[in-house]
Amino acid sequence: MPVPLFNLAPNLTVSRLCLGTMTFGEQNSLPQSFGLLDEAFNGGINFFDSAEMYPVPQRAETQGRSEEYLGRWIKLRKIPRDRIVLATKVAGPSGQMTWIRGGPKCLDCRNITNAIDSSLKRMQVDYIDLYQIHWPDRYVPMFGETEYDPTRQFCSVGIEEQLDALSRAVAAGKIRYIGVSNETPYGVMKFIQVADRIAHYPKIVSVQNSYNLLCRTFDAGIAECCHHEGISLLAYSPLAMGILSGKYFAADGGPVDARLNVFKGRYSEGESRYNLSNNIIKAAALEYHAIAIKYSLHPVSLAIAFVLRHPLVASAIFGATKSWQLQEVLKACMIELTPEIIAEINNIHARFPDPCP
Repeated sequence: MPVPLFNLAPNLTVSRLCLGTMTFGEQNSLPQSFGLLDEAFNGGINFFDSAEMYPVPQRAETQGRSEEYLGRWIKLRKIPRDRIVLATKVAGPSGQMTWIRGGPKCLDCRNITNAIDSSLKRMQVDYIDLYQIHWPDRYVPMFGETEYDPTRQFCSVGIEEQLDALSRAVAAGKIRYIGVSNETPYGVMKFIQVADRIAHYPKIVSVQNSYNLLCRTFDAGIAECCHHEGISLLAYSPLAMGILSGKYFAADGGPVDARLNVFKGRYSEGESRYNLSNNIIKAAALEYHAIAIKYSLHPVSLAIAFVLRHPLVASAIFGATKSWQLQEVLKACMIELTPEIIAEINNIHARFPDPCP
């Protein structure tokens, strides 16, 4: 059964599964990455997501490899450019990745333009289908934080300047559409407001935020914005960084080469949200796992099918380091969850709401 498609924007049709590439160049070698890309493409996936900072955990020595590997695959396999949808992202302010434009320090016009040009060069393509702001230039609680602290606000580049830089890239033919990531309802509406006020500014078509059985915070506010403004969710981390597969709760702690084991203590953004020592996360994940077993489903299929049933989800962005993992995700497109299964899922969610925000 082919992967279903979704019309994300005019003349932009994406597969409802998107292969994320943030393991390429770190956990996956070039030949391994090519193998996964081949399998995904042959399985009906036309949508591939990357970022200028990838792979993770981020290091100066590997920065940009994920985009580079993706571009080399397109060129070597002679993939017609109109057969695939390429998405990538510009890194927002961090202060930690000094090898990326000194921080990056901000998302002003110069930084955005330089990031776009560098991504095009690494991927060896003339244009990017969907260009996204990886996280806001302004302060927002992210990656496990749940409460907004007004005292942490800092001087930031206005959304007008960000959209101006992106509109110039659209006019130059470097990018086709724009989106945001790790955004809030306020941010989504400000991007819409500015684009409505200035006619030649592009409107965001997507929000790439976390959404899975352990994190349904999207539904608590930003979903309403997306619904009324015609914006789709690109749901990243549909398996909660592998936790929903159940592999980490084996007696031996799971495979030694699994991401949270390989990078233990070295991947703060991931570990702050997906904390394996958190008993609530473990309890919820095991109950979801039990539902899968009860209904003879693979836990991966249950998790992916749950995300894909959301009416605002255009595509689920997943990562895979091995062929069998990719195949399990592909099978999820054939799963339709019954009302009984959804009722049991919602019962667990009511008792363990969003332990991985």
